[in-house]
Amino acid sequence: MGRNGVADTTSSSNIGEEYYTSERMVNTLFVYVLNRHGQPLMPCQARKARLLLKAGKAKVVRMVPFTIQLLYGSSGYKQEVTLGVDAGTRYLGVSATAEKKVLFEAEVKPRTDIQARLSSRQQFRRARRNRKTRYRKARFLNRKKPEGWLAPSVQHRVDAHVKTIKLVHKLLPVSKTTLEVAQFDIQKLRNPEIEGKEYQEGLQLGFWNVREYVLFRDNHCCQWCKGNSKDLILNIHHIESRKTGGDSPDNLITLCETCHDLIHQTHQEHKITRKSKSFRDATHMGIIRWRIYEQVKALFPNVHLTYGYITKHTRIMHELEKSHLVDARCISGNPKASSDGTWHLIRMVRRNNRQLHKATIRSGGKRQRNIAPKYVHGFRLFDCVKYQGKVCFVFGRRSSGYFDLRTLDGGKVSASANCKYLKTIQKVSSLLIERREVFPPPPEGWRVSTPHFDEQTNTH
Repeated sequence: MGRNGVADTTSSSNIGEEYYTSERMVNTLFVYVLNRHGQPLMPCQARKARLLLKAGKAKVVRMVPFTIQLLYGSSGYKQEVTLGVDAGTRYLGVSATAEKKVLFEAEVKPRTDIQARLSSRQQFRRARRNRKTRYRKARFLNRKKPEGWLAPSVQHRVDAHVKTIKLVHKLLPVSKTTLEVAQFDIQKLRNPEIEGKEYQEGLQLGFWNVREYVLFRDNHCCQWCKGNSKDLILNIHHIESRKTGGDSPDNLITLCETCHDLIHQTHQEHKITRKSKSFRDATHMGIIRWRIYEQVKALFPNVHLTYGYITKHTRIMHELEKSHLVDARCISGNPKASSDGTWHLIRMVRRNNRQLHKATIRSGGKRQRNIAPKYVHGFRLFDCVKYQGKVCFVFGRRSSGYFDLRTLDGGKVSASANCKYLKTIQKVSSLLIERREVFPPPPEGWRVSTPHFDEQTNTH
């Protein structure tokens, strides 16, 4: 068993082994190399790695992305490798390039379930304390947050960027890191004509609270029946649940009590939609951009910033398509670096599930325990396995030994695969990595040849 829980696959036949993903068959081309002290070197071809493993001069330390470590001293020849990071809240792209070659590219999906899970935990905690400690004394003066505290969902996005950059620095000798950050004027997005002191005079200026503002905005009239029910009692309704939409005025609407009860009883909540989109992602980017830069700068030398308009100009000048990977390649400073089409999809998952009981209460008032065994037939949740020639992940386990296998984007491989036919590729971690491949672009200057006809004889 190697580092990171990798199965012992040091035989030479495993190098260049063909993995099947949800898109098409992938053949390992680059093998990442570490020296005997764990420092990254330039990647090598699969043939050279196969010879090193066969001669006992190297060992496998990671299967995805495939990485070997030398067991002898080396000269440590390195080229200049630049890393470009296209920062984002839901997706981020990274691209490590040399002058003419793409060495590593990945698209990362951070977690998006943190806020919902924290809200559920809060509901469970309140209900439990109401049942068991009804006379619990109020606690105060112990809720001080440390300096620099961020909300858990925002902090995770900062950690996702830093963790991804660390991963690339462990694989390649990166000499320069460039981050693309963005700044959004949210009030300008809502009102393009705003200027001067109007920034200090928001929509809720002069109102006691959000409820008073929403009632004034809706003219103290039910927005469902327009006052036809003659009900004078008005309620403030959340268009999206408070768990996901929050208490912003854009997510609130005025309803009379009659219509409010009718909508919930008949399950017509989906018929009410927000008039404007949420600016949560833009707000998060404004918070995390300097945090990411400061943390990365403290870890690695030669870290720089760039902005979206520069990336857009570079992409248009070189006639490249719009994608996270291409943007990251432009940020790295080598937009014309050739790629073989291989890239990695990285998805972040939680390490543990500490919920003690399931939310649904069984008949008789009994609560079903939510603690699953760590290993089921020797496998953990999100282990990377190989099944019938395809590399996939364990998304569900059953005590009967039949597992639910899927790719990282949710593509179903098998809903009931026997664990006897599974081969461990890599043990679970908070970073799940899957190799992908698209059809590589044609070489520069390549064109389709057309037959030439002689004008006089009209022959080919």
